[in-house]
Formats: sequence, C-alpha cells, structure tokens
Amino acid sequence: MELLFSLRFVLVRSSLSDAATRLKTVESIIKKVQTFLWAKCTNGAFANGDHTVIGLYESFYRKLVLRDRSLPRPWVFTTNYDLFNETAINRLGLPYTNGFSGVVERRFNPATFRYALAEQLDVTSRKRSAVDGFVYLCKIHGSISWTEDDHGLFPIRETAVSKEPGKVMIYPTPAKQNSSLGSPYADLFREFQSRIVREQSVLFTMGYAFGDEHINNIIYQALTIPTFRLVIFVDPDLDGEIAKLRALNDPRIWIIGGGRTQR
Repeated sequence: MELLFSLRFVLVRSSLSDAATRLKTVESIIKKVQTFLWAKCTNGAFANGDHTVIGLYESFYRKLVLRDRSLPRPWVFTTNYDLFNETAINRLGLPYTNGFSGVVERRFNPATFRYALAEQLDVTSRKRSAVDGFVYLCKIHGSISWTEDDHGLFPIRETAVSKEPGKVMIYPTPAKQNSSLGSPYADLFREFQSRIVREQSVLFTMGYAFGDEHINNIIYQALTIPTFRLVIFVDPDLDGEIAKLRALNDPRIWIIGGGRTQR
C-alpha cells in the first residue's frame, strides 16, 4: 500500500505521455487491495461457523469486567476494522459506548465518551452507582461498519456493516498520520492521548508491534510521565521499535512474550 500510494502521488504530478494510463492501473490495484482487506474483515473463517476468534474476545471481556469497582472504567483502543469487539460485548450483554449515539440512525458524537452509565439505588434520595462492566471502545483507524453521508454535524453513521469497502477506514499507507488528523479520527486519538497521559495510567498492548508512528508518538509522550506504565504482549526479540523499547531498560516497560518476561 505504501508503494502504491507513493506511485500514485508521482503519477498524478507526472508529465509523461502515458501517466494517465499508468495512474488508472495503479488506482485499480489500490481498489483491489482495499476490497481484499475489507473482505478479510467480513468474510473470513469466522463468517462460516468458526467461533475460535470470537471466543477469545469473549474471554478477554469477561476478565476485563471483573476489575475492582473502585477502578476507573476500562478503555479499549483498537486499530482493527472488524467487529469482533462489538460482537463479543453484545453477546456478553455488557453496556458500552463507542462514540455513536442514536437508535434509528446511530451517528458519531464524541460527547458520548463523556457519558457514564449509572443505576438508581434509591428513588427517594436519588442515589446512583456506576454500572459494573461498562466499557469505552475506540476504533482509532475506523471500522467496516462506519459509513459517510452529508447529514448535519455528524456525517459518520454506524450500520450493521458497510456495503462498500474503504468508506471510513485508515489504510496502511504513508498518509496514515495525516489521515488521523481528520474527523472522526482526531476525536478518537484525542481520547487515546488524554487517557494514557493521566497519572497512574497503565497501557496494555496486544497484537501491536509499534509499526504506526502516529500511535507511537502518543505512547512515547506518555512515557515522559513518571507514573505511566507500559505492558507489551509481543515477541521480545523483534527488531525495530520493540528493540528500541527493550534497550531503554526502563522498569516501567514490561515486554511479555516468547516464553519470557523483560522488565
């Protein structure tokens, strides 16, 4: 995708006689790759009776909601486009918010991340208590269930699944960092940043090899806070950013995987 987008950038500005033909070919390949990625998120083994992956998500959320009630409600940030998180949460009957509000038309409204769900304990005294198991879910690279329209202040809608690929998704290209600055991604990344830079915050990363510069920048900023902790589930022998983090020998960074734990 990086090569294709770079080539398209050059061809758009090229004065070669066959630039238009080449550009058409490149754009056709880009569309095929986007369609392939979208299909993988909507028509894998899980869509044909294999419940292995969704079972792992359900197990994760069962454990997550067993946290002590005195702790803040958990936030889950994911770069995945699929609907495993939402499906697992729904199957377990857990309350959650993902930045969308509404019933007939669910539209993106970042104000919902400021909401909390509470139950009324005493009608006469109006005592309330936060509902257990409430989860905040942020899909910072978009979702296959998000689509665009031109209605009002909130033009991003949530549907069962988008009928066309690529509507509201950040693909793995050199433009990822710039894409994250637009709506709705700017709102989601702002939530991510505001959560991990708080005192006593702990960030667990799973399935993430620190390959996204725009995400790494936020995490590295959090590491300037003495009370921040970073727990990484990944192969500790990986090169690149993982090797850089390992070389810091920072006791606040735990790298777990490969049969050993590094602190």
